[in-house]
Formats: sequence, structure tokens, C-alpha cells
Amino acid sequence: MRKGTADRVVGAWVIVGLLVSVAYPFLRDGTPVAAVFYNSFTVATLGAIVAGVRRNRPVQRVGWYVFAGAVGLRLCGDVTYEIYRQVLHLSPFPSLADAFYLGAFPLLVAGTLLVARGRLGRDWAGILDAAIISGGLSLVWWVFVIAPMAADASSPLLQRVIGAAYPALDLLLIALVAQLVIRSGRLTVSLGLLTVGMVALLVSDVLFQFMPTFAPEFEGVVAVGWLISNTMWGAAALDRSSRAPAPQPELQARGTTATLGRTRLALLAACTLLVPAVLFVQGLMIGPGKLNWLAIGVGAVVLFLLVLARTAGFVAQVQRQAGQLEELALCDALTGLPNRRVFEERLAGSVAAGNAQVAILDLDGFKDVNDRLGHAVGDRLLAVVAKRLAGALREDDLVARMGGDEFAVLLGAGSPGAMTGIVERLAAALRKPVEAGGHELLIGASIGSADGAGTRDAGEVLRRADIAMYAAKAAGGGRHRGYSDDLDARAGEQAKLGAEIRAALDLGQFRVVYQPIVSLPDGRIVSVEALVRWEHPERGLISPAEFIPVAEQNGLIVELGAWILRTACSQAVVWRNEFGEAGPQRMSVNVSARQLAEPGFTALVAEVLAWTGLAAHQLIVEVTETAVFGGGLAVQAVKDLHELGVKIALDDFGTGHSSLGLLQTVPVDILKVDKSFVDTITMAGRHAVIATALIQVSSGLGLMAVAEGVETAEQAAELYRLGYRLAQGYHFGRPVAEPDFLGTRVAVG
Repeated sequence: MRKGTADRVVGAWVIVGLLVSVAYPFLRDGTPVAAVFYNSFTVATLGAIVAGVRRNRPVQRVGWYVFAGAVGLRLCGDVTYEIYRQVLHLSPFPSLADAFYLGAFPLLVAGTLLVARGRLGRDWAGILDAAIISGGLSLVWWVFVIAPMAADASSPLLQRVIGAAYPALDLLLIALVAQLVIRSGRLTVSLGLLTVGMVALLVSDVLFQFMPTFAPEFEGVVAVGWLISNTMWGAAALDRSSRAPAPQPELQARGTTATLGRTRLALLAACTLLVPAVLFVQGLMIGPGKLNWLAIGVGAVVLFLLVLARTAGFVAQVQRQAGQLEELALCDALTGLPNRRVFEERLAGSVAAGNAQVAILDLDGFKDVNDRLGHAVGDRLLAVVAKRLAGALREDDLVARMGGDEFAVLLGAGSPGAMTGIVERLAAALRKPVEAGGHELLIGASIGSADGAGTRDAGEVLRRADIAMYAAKAAGGGRHRGYSDDLDARAGEQAKLGAEIRAALDLGQFRVVYQPIVSLPDGRIVSVEALVRWEHPERGLISPAEFIPVAEQNGLIVELGAWILRTACSQAVVWRNEFGEAGPQRMSVNVSARQLAEPGFTALVAEVLAWTGLAAHQLIVEVTETAVFGGGLAVQAVKDLHELGVKIALDDFGTGHSSLGLLQTVPVDILKVDKSFVDTITMAGRHAVIATALIQVSSGLGLMAVAEGVETAEQAAELYRLGYRLAQGYHFGRPVAEPDFLGTRVAVG
């Protein structure tokens, strides 16, 4: 049966049941017509449950049949009661009808628990919460209903026992409903309908205890709740969600943890306060001398123990989660090794003690493994390497993953010459081929080592080891190089620069500037491009063209790019709040090929957007043609970003090998026309042909085009004449920390 058909069946059943429930009070209670009307619907309910089980074939069908047995016993009780009343004109109490009614209670509870088995889970916190709620309500029910019935000496003993049995069994329903309502997780439609039916039954049972005494003329109205409960039970069995399988055993064993929100906390507090409330109310009603001290005392002790257990569980949960968070904060998730934070703390202690010996290892050829075989194989390789490095060290030594494919080793003790032996053991451990993803991989490492001689700065020790490692890599890789005083002077500029980039990140030497992107012809700033600058304390301003390639090569571009992204998105939100519509509408951030190939880059962007509050469509990610030309993971990352709602700009458009072909494979919103086409645009002849063609291509594809490198008013005017409506360049503003969004605009023409 199709889902839509099943939904119509459930809807029709509910409508019929509610009409029956509304119509019943208009019949005269106690007449044959009312009896036939009521019992006929109960028969229909029994049929609906059986039909639902046969239609949906639920995993917990035994529970549904037990539940149907409970409905059947209630039907037998109703029919027996009506025979006494309509045929024999008797009203015996207790009678055979009571046996049927009382027998239905345990079947209702057992059937519901069987049906819900696997969906309630081992939610011990939820069970305790339900126990507290049902315990408080049970105390009220016992003191004001059950105990007075049992103590009424004017009635025969059997009558008192049977009379008290009904509200006593209602306590089972109270506990069951509390567990169903308070449970963690999402109710299925079927279980939700079953719960609503149980609540309706409980409400009618409670009202039935008081109605004969306080409002006998409305006794027939109580049956409406029983009819509604039948309606919900039939719908629960008919609904397709009743077939849902129970969770897997491992998920059950893990269980769920009830969250202690405000509503639940208020409910638990109210139920706990029922003990003094009962004392107060009963004392006013019958006087302090006749209080049911035993019941109230037992209830108080039980509730105290339950609340104590719940509190202990909550404290244990907080401590467990705190321990997990601390472990996560100190551990690398992929390899299980200590992370950079742990390593730097231990290194600081070793430097202070004067026995620091450090080695930095960078895997040779790891980027090629990632590019050729994918990140899953690369991750497996890193995990195996980490295990081998840890196995090659002594008990007091420490190995940590510093990020990417870089590891660091800190010797626990030993003479200055001990490092040579350790490095040999590490290199030997890496010589064996690594089995990863069905591939046999040979991997080596460039290793640089240093000690703390002449310094008490842990950062300086790391810098020395980094320089030595880059020197080893520059010498061809697969080597070990120890730091010496003259290495700084003899090391290649690139090796020194790579080490200094790491230090610059730690010391906060980078800053972000923003170049306006304006609309033509009015020169209004519509967005800005974030650009990074490095203010070296000794060498002054270092050009991005000098340090970005180095950061790309050693992988630090991933960390640097993440910092730029967070900084730029945060600044965009600040400007939006400060300037409103006058501020930049979008923030543009450049992303390298290495970043796009990094696992979880899209998740990082989503995390930054959520953290800063910047809308996805207000972020532009700029990628170069070369970054996505090879396809693979980079293109997939761009597609994922686009699905996230981030705008994609193709930078330096027109200079690549297959610019137009990329527009068919990469989701692009913006084309940034390269400066080389803008420089000669005002010259006569064929110089403007390409720029004209590019604006026509972008217009035809529904893309925005941004002309880069505009330096003169003549260039801006010619671009506007050709159809360009967005431009960027020194003519409109240089990259600065705070562009003048409210200042004089550079208009065209």
C-alpha cells in the first residue's frame, strides 16, 4: 500500500472516531442505544488494531496483539456491565465485569512497553525523571483517593479492595504516561498517538473516581475520554510508522541522555514540592492530627532518593563530558596522538629544565598521495605513520601531530647525542611500505632537530628545528639535518621563510586589508576583497607573492587561510552592523588549491559562517583557474560550497588553459577579468576585443563580471561603455584596514 493511501485511512479513522466521541454525550447514558453505540466502536477499534498489524507488519507485533488483548478485555467488561444493567437490571459491585476491567490494566501497560521497546532506549535519566513525576502524582493519588477508599469501614472488605484497585492500577498508567512523555528523542507518529490515547484513558479514569460523588449527572461524559483513547489506539496501529524497526542493539546500549531543560526542571521541581503541598492541603481539610503520615513520609523518602540519584547522574554526566572535552582538546582526532597544544606545553617545561631536544618530521610526497589516491588513503597513511613513530620511541619520549603531515618528537631525557639514535629509529620505522586503501605506499620523512642551547624560548627551539627540517627537505628530502648556528645564514631563503611563517602565525604578525569592489558608474562600494599582509618585525612588509607560495608548499596556507576567513567574516559582520546598507554587501576571500583539497574545508566555512553570523550568500570564495583545472577534490569542494549558498568567483579569468571549459564543470557566480585585459583597454584596435567578449560571455551566462586592476578614470569609463558594472583597482581604492564606505565616491564619466 502506498504511503498516501495509508495516511488517508488513518485520517478517515480519526475523523470517524472524533465524530463518535462528540456524538456520544447526546445519547442517554444507560440506554440500550448508547450501549450498542459505545461497544460497537470498541469492536471497530479492536478490528482497526488487528488490521493495522496485518497491514504494517510491525517488528513489535507481539506488543500490538497484547494491546489488542487489553482492548478485548475492556470490551468484555463493557458488554458484561451492560448485560447486568440492561438485561438483569442489576448493579452488583464487585462483579465479573470488574475482573475484565482490572485484567486489562496490566495488558495495557505490557502491550505499550512492548510496542515502545527499542524506542524508549536505556534512557536512565529519563526513567528517573519519569519516576520522580509519577512518584509525586502517585502520592497525591494515594492520599486523596486510594487511602480513603481502603479505609471506608462502611463498605464490605471485598468492595473496598476492588474499589481501591482501580485507582491503584491507575498509578501504573501514571508511571507509563510519564515515561512516554518525558522520554528523550523524537516520538514516531504511531507511538505519539498511542501516548495521546493513554493520556485520554488516564484522564477519564481519574474523572470517573470523582464524578459519582461530585457531579453524577455528567457521569456519561467521562466515556468521551475512553472513546478518544480507542480512536488514538486504532490510529496508532494503522499508521505506517508502527512498522518502524527498533534501533540496533549497539545504539540501545549506548542509550540517550535526557537533557535537563527549563521545562523539565520546572516539572521535576513541582512534583518534588507535592510532598509539602499534600501536607498543607490535607492538614487544612482534615486537621493536622489525621494526616496520613506514613504515606507522606514514604513518598518524601522515595522522592528524595530519586532526586538524589538524578542529581548524581547529572553530575556524573557533566564530569564525563568534561573529561571527553578535555581529551578532545588535547588529542589529535585522526591519529590519536597528542596535539600541538600538548607538545608546546611539554616543550616549555623541558626548555625551562634545560634539557630540550626536539625533532620535526615532515612526510615526503604526502601531498601527491592525497592528490592521486584521495584523502581517505592519506588519512590512513597518517594513522599508520603515527603508530609507527610512537612505537619507535622510548617511554619518556613524546610524539605529537602538529598539523597536516608534520609530526614533532620531544625527547624525555638523554645526552645531546641521543637524538641521532632516535632519528635513526624513526627513519627505520618509516622505511617499511604502508598498506592503505589497497595500495602499498613507500613514505619517507625530512627530519630537522634542535636543542635548547642558549635559549629559554620554546618557540625559538621549534623555529630552529623547523629551519633544520626545511634544510633537509631542500637537500632532496628523506634526510636528517641538525640545527647549527650557521644554518640560518646557509639555509635557503625559502626554508627560512617557511619557518618564519610558522612563527608569524603564532605571534600574530599577519593582518588583513580590504580592497573595495565598486559599482559602475557611481563608484559605490558594494563589496570588498580580503587580502593578507605580513609585517615582519625585521624585514618590514613582505609581499604575499613571496610568502604565499611557500605557505602553499609547506601546508601552512591551510592554517593561515582559516585565520583570514574567520577574520574577514567577523569584520564583515562588524561593518554590516555599523554601516547598514552603506557597508559592503559581500566579503570576498581568496582560497588556494591546498585549502580546497583539505578534508572538511566546506565544514570549516559553514562553522565560520555560523560562528560569525554572516549569511552564506554574503561570502564570496575566490578560486583561481589553476586551482580547479585538475578537477577532483577541489571541484567537489567548490560544488559543496555553492550548495551551502556561498558565492563562487573565478579569479584571473581568461589567463588559464581552458577558461570557458571550466564554466561547464565549476559552479561560478562571478568572473573576475584579469588585469592584463584591462591595462590596454583604452588603446585603439583589437586590445578591447577580449574584454568585450568576456563581458558578453558573462552576460549570456547570467554571471557577474568584475574588471580587476582598474587604475585610471579612462579605463573605468571604457569598461562601463563596454557593459561592465563592477570594477576593482587602485583608481577606486587601495587595500586598507578600513575602507571609507561613507566618503566621496569615484564616479565614472
